[in-house]
Amino acid sequence: MRGGPRRSAPCGASHPRSRAVPGSWPPRGSRADAAAQVARVRCPGLGPARCTAGSSPEAGLAEFGRIGVVVNNAGYGPVGAVEETSDRAARALFDVNVFGVLNTLRATLPTLRAQRSGHVLNIGSVGGFATAPAAGLYGASKFALEGISEALHGELAPLGVRVTIVEPGGLRTDFLNSSSMRVEPASIADHVVGAGPVREALAHHDGRQPGDPVKAAKAIVDITEVTEPPLRLQLGADAIERVEAKLDRVRRELDEWRHVALSTGI
Repeated sequence: MRGGPRRSAPCGASHPRSRAVPGSWPPRGSRADAAAQVARVRCPGLGPARCTAGSSPEAGLAEFGRIGVVVNNAGYGPVGAVEETSDRAARALFDVNVFGVLNTLRATLPTLRAQRSGHVLNIGSVGGFATAPAAGLYGASKFALEGISEALHGELAPLGVRVTIVEPGGLRTDFLNSSSMRVEPASIADHVVGAGPVREALAHHDGRQPGDPVKAAKAIVDITEVTEPPLRLQLGADAIERVEAKLDRVRRELDEWRHVALSTGI
């Protein structure tokens, strides 16, 4: 699998983050172009995601003979305080961002296990490592993807299958506009102080995100070409800054409260 042309299966619903790439990268005829040839397994982007008849992994296998890379890229983001987010909105979010991924994995992992090769790329978010007010439910769905990816990493590594969760920062796509964001009504005045500034910042940053989606796409494809890919791949200086800030905070709290943690031993 390593070293030859790769055949990738981007699985899940289309996501705004990917729309800037076709036609601009990779260049035709390149090794990266070979890596980017796709056999799509389509799962509906709204409601409980199900891989549909006629768009199964078998379609990719029939065309390419194998599945090299599975990309779970389905997702969208609600904006609102945790308490303001309705049960219906929360469940719809997890149907796509979490259960859609699980459905796609169940459809494709039998092939990767049989091959004893392949690479699962779960597109998460830096918000799945360090979330923020007004993004709690989106963060929770991506935290779930982090846990799934960590477990998969241990389960599939002995079988020769790699797993990477990608944690992008802000990429300049349409992710922050109404095509992908679902804004919950600001219905609770007490949350204006905590969640309000993030609501305003997200609206202000639409079209001003610091990350280049074309460069991000290239980095993602490149990571499938290395022998030992990382479990986590951050994309963007803003992603690194947020991850480092959380690691520092966790370390400080761990040191401060270590005596309490150790006091519970038998």
